Amino acid sequence: MDKDVNIRVIARIHSDFTTKFGIPRQSGLAPSQISTIIFEKEFRDENVLRGLEDYSHIWLIWGFSMVPTGKWSPTVKPPRLGGNKRMGVFATRSPFRPNPIGLSSVKLIKIEKSAKYGFILHVGGADLADNTPIYDIKPYLSFTDSHPNAINGFADSGLSYGLKVVFDQKLLSMIPEYKRAALIEALEQDPRPAYQDDPNTPYGFEYAGFDIRFKVDGNILTVFNVIYL
Repeated sequence: MDKDVNIRVIARIHSDFTTKFGIPRQSGLAPSQISTIIFEKEFRDENVLRGLEDYSHIWLIWGFSMVPTGKWSPTVKPPRLGGNKRMGVFATRSPFRPNPIGLSSVKLIKIEKSAKYGFILHVGGADLADNTPIYDIKPYLSFTDSHPNAINGFADSGLSYGLKVVFDQKLLSMIPEYKRAALIEALEQDPRPAYQDDPNTPYGFEYAGFDIRFKVDGNILTVFNVIYL
C-alpha cells in the first residue's frame, strides 16, 4: 500500500473563531457556537446529503490547517496537566501529530439550501477555526459511538474545570446577542495555557469580528475590553 494517500477537501467550516487561541479545546464544550459548513463545488450535489437530515449529530474529519506541515512530536505537554508533564502524542488530542487530522462530533442543527453554495450545514459545538478544511462527514451513531462507562485517563482531571466570567454589560452589549452565549462558554473553559497564571497578564483572542481582552485571577475571568476589528 502506498505510504502517501491523497485526501481531498470536501468542504470548509466557517466559525467565529479565526485564530487557534480561544477555540474550545474539545467539541461540545461551547454548544452555543454555531458554525456553517460550505461544500467545495465538486461536492455540491444534494444526493451526498440524502438521509443526513434524520441524524441529530455528525462526525467531522478535518485537518489542523494552522499547524506547520510535517511538525510533530512523539510526546507533547497537555495544557490540562499544567504544560510541564509529557504524554505520548497518541494519548492526547494534540494537533502536532504524524498526520494532522482532527475528529469532532457536533450537533447537526439544520441543512439549508443556499442559492450561492448549494446545500450547507449548520452545526453546533464545533471546535474548529474558521476556514478549516473538512475531509469527510459521517453520521454519529449513539448505539456504537457512545460509551458512557469509558475511562478518560488524565483527561478526567479537567472535566469539572471552569471559570466564572465577569463581563461588564456595556462591553457585552457590543457583541451581537445571538453570539454572546458561545463566547461566554469559550471563556469559561479558560483559553490560556494551564501553566500561565499571572493575574496581571492580559490576554485576547478574535471572535466574530471583535478582539476580546481579558485577565484571569484565580477562578475569575474578567473581560476588560472589547475592540472592533
